[in-house]
Amino acid sequence: MSLVANTGKLAGRTLFVTGASRGIGKAIALKAAKDGANVVIAAKTADPHPKLPGTIYTAAEEIEAVGGKALPCIVDVRDEKQVQKAIDEAIKKFNGIDILVNNASAISLTGTAQTDMKRYDLMHNINTRGTFLVSKLCLPHLQNSNHAHILNLSPPLNMNPYWFSVHVAYTMAKYGMSMCVLGMSEEFKHLNIGVNALWPKTAIATAAIEMLTGNTSTSRKVDIVSDAAYVMLCRDPKSYTGNFAIDEDIVMQAGVKDLVPYACDPKNADNLVLDGFLDDPVVPNRRTLTTIAMNARRYHTSAVNFKEDKDAGAGGQIPALFASIGKVLSPELVKKTQAVFQFNVKGKEEGVWHLDLKNGEGSCGQGEPKNPPDATLTMDSKNFADMFAGKLKPATAFMMGKVKISGDLQKAMKLEKMMKSLKEKM
Repeated sequence: MSLVANTGKLAGRTLFVTGASRGIGKAIALKAAKDGANVVIAAKTADPHPKLPGTIYTAAEEIEAVGGKALPCIVDVRDEKQVQKAIDEAIKKFNGIDILVNNASAISLTGTAQTDMKRYDLMHNINTRGTFLVSKLCLPHLQNSNHAHILNLSPPLNMNPYWFSVHVAYTMAKYGMSMCVLGMSEEFKHLNIGVNALWPKTAIATAAIEMLTGNTSTSRKVDIVSDAAYVMLCRDPKSYTGNFAIDEDIVMQAGVKDLVPYACDPKNADNLVLDGFLDDPVVPNRRTLTTIAMNARRYHTSAVNFKEDKDAGAGGQIPALFASIGKVLSPELVKKTQAVFQFNVKGKEEGVWHLDLKNGEGSCGQGEPKNPPDATLTMDSKNFADMFAGKLKPATAFMMGKVKISGDLQKAMKLEKMMKSLKEKM
């Protein structure tokens, strides 16, 4: 649901958008296309992905259906020849390039030990090198435009050590895109090319995020990012450059007063998960969103049925919880999850617990797992009980600083989907 009206300012302009076959890239392309813009869809997906919808050709159909002109190009931003070929085809068909949107990105939210070098190279070659390469090759044509913009989908450069500690390889790769903004905005200023960055305030519901977490109820729709990008790309590049913008700030500057329609679930509009690299203004070293902190108790999903007496039963809440979990483990759940979790619990019920949903028929109980954990979660016993009761979502707990995660963050995020399956069986 777009809340920013199209003005026609991008009519006839040509956008070169990397990663535009789906998600945020496609949403930005569609928003510009409604003005009558030309869009070069520079992405790798020529054939349908087994899990993610959309190709460069289906995106082209959607763009032309809303009034734009499309040029689908098979482009891996790591390949200089493919990038140059797509640019040459764009010049031939549209006679120029006015706007470059560097959206293509690779992600692996893993710690140093868990990040294999193949994945490290992929992130750096797509995020940092790809952004630099496409910007470099588009530059001669952007110089010929009287409305030249480069927009990178990258975060503000936040030097809080926390953002390096949780996934240093990804942080460096993503900050590489932001450093391109910092440098190129100054370098290209005399050429009247506006170079800016845009980053979401909250998690955004894309097919990739849904596949990763299994849940987008605490996310916003892609429309808030495409609306913000549209506002930025309509501004005068001579004066608007070097900005690290946040989507909700931009749309509010454009006159949007109510952000609730952007929420995937309006009931969770005050409980949205904050995107990475953005600090809590009150507690700068914690990854949290003020609205989440204010409304954390508003989660009211159904709880797991285990005893919650004043003394937490004979052995406490956690032993009772794991006893209940042990009864419903199944090969099907193991097949779906494929992860081993270790829980380092602090506070009233201090101890170490494990949940193996990777080997055999699954197992759980006190002590460290027999097999190395894919993700280790450290938290207070109260937050642990709330998380497994459905009162606190794992992603939200992480964002709020209520749980520390080491190891594979992506597998840790599978806990939410796994717990939902468990509760249905209990």
